[in-house]
Amino acid sequence: MAEARSKYGIKGANTITTWARKFGRFGIVPKLIRVETPNERDETKALKEENKRLKAAIADLVMDRKIAESTLEVICEQQGWDIEQIKKKAGILLQKKSSGKEKK
Repeated sequence: MAEARSKYGIKGANTITTWARKFGRFGIVPKLIRVETPNERDETKALKEENKRLKAAIADLVMDRKIAESTLEVICEQQGWDIEQIKKKAGILLQKKSSGKEKK
């Protein structure tokens, strides 16, 4: 408790003990007391917002992939092509393309 008081500038010697009694009795009641600086709170908020943006970006990418796969299936069906052969050829072309970039 002394370390927490010192780190966060809490002046009262019994402040943390009082908080613990009021909000969570050191593990008897399943509550957590978190002491944080304003910067830590802002960082936590920023990380949560970034997490939310990243999840939305992943959802967009998954949706784009599903649309592309569905489009490929329809085109292959309309043209009478074997979708597995088309995917295989595309994979080979992508490997050649990416290995060509590494050599440069």
